[in-house]
Amino acid sequence: MSRRLYLDNAATSFPKPREVAEAMMRYSGEVGASAGRGAYAEARESARIIRVCRERLNALFNGEDANHFVFTLNCSDALNLAIQGMLRSGDHAITTAMDHNSVLRPLNALVADGGITQTRVAVDPATCVVDPDDVRRAITPRTRLIAMVHGSNVTGSIQPIREIGAMARERGIVFLVDAAQTAGHLPIDVRADHIDLLAFPGHKGLLGPLGTGALYIRPGVEKVLRPLRYGGTGSVSEQDTQPEFMPDKFETGSHNAIGIAGWSEGLAWILKKGVAALWEHDRALCKTFMEEVENVEGLRYFGPQGIVSRMGVFSVRIEGMDPVRLSGRLEEEFGILTRPGLHCAPLAHETLGTTRLGGTTRLSFGAFLEPIEMRYAADALSTIALESYRHPVVA
Repeated sequence: MSRRLYLDNAATSFPKPREVAEAMMRYSGEVGASAGRGAYAEARESARIIRVCRERLNALFNGEDANHFVFTLNCSDALNLAIQGMLRSGDHAITTAMDHNSVLRPLNALVADGGITQTRVAVDPATCVVDPDDVRRAITPRTRLIAMVHGSNVTGSIQPIREIGAMARERGIVFLVDAAQTAGHLPIDVRADHIDLLAFPGHKGLLGPLGTGALYIRPGVEKVLRPLRYGGTGSVSEQDTQPEFMPDKFETGSHNAIGIAGWSEGLAWILKKGVAALWEHDRALCKTFMEEVENVEGLRYFGPQGIVSRMGVFSVRIEGMDPVRLSGRLEEEFGILTRPGLHCAPLAHETLGTTRLGGTTRLSFGAFLEPIEMRYAADALSTIALESYRHPVVA
């Protein structure tokens, strides 16, 4: 089949703006140097590219200081720095049942070491949104960190981070937001949302290449956040201890400068387009999809059933059909690319009751999709659901 409709943007966005690849080609062919590792023009240009990317991130998220955006390998790497760098023996952490393994696994490892305790707050199984009052009730005198996914990579449900951030700030608790699915899709303001640590990838809604990500560290928080890696920074080389200034305290070794060059152009595209416009586009795609799949016999999507507290990530099931089989048919018969399974979020699927069923089939939207493609995807699902209803599989 020649037609290919990419609906796996929750894994990584595709396509990217053409400027992303052009910037990476320019870096590869004309720059090539490592920032901070030479005084020649190419090394200075590499440093400039990295600085511009930080400035664009600072503008996009309304940060207080561009140097407080620390580059990481990806969002998981940023979350590990935030969680492992912040928590100490005896601390208590709070997360939710919608969180990704990139939050759950670092916390579980610290619990297994006997150093910390944690509370996983349940969410409403229908909406998959947490009640801020439940988070408030989970706080103890030893709570040091609240870590929360902003938008679910399973259901697209959006958590009330501004309200929870205000609650955490009032109590002196560090608030970490996992923006893996929301960065670039909807507005995030680290000041208005009371975010202390914001982790996000470059390669999803921010339209950069794989191998990019960052952690925003609110000024002052860096004083209590420990680095996970130590080594060369290209600065204060006369010292054999890690620098204390930003961003060098947390950036060890040569940067992924070619990836950052591409990512910076993805950010420029978003800033020009406007994240508010991209958010309205995402909502329009959601509305179209939901209208088209409404009342289809045997087809169900999980999470918020309306546009409120939702973004363009949908988990669907067709009654009696394995998610892997559904994804296979969508590709083979319609050229639609989706992701089946448990999506690295086991507690989310436990909440939905889909774990023993093999999870769900996920469709996730991106900036370059159009409403007509949502109708095509909905028609494909409807066709398969109707066939499954007429010819059920007999066990």
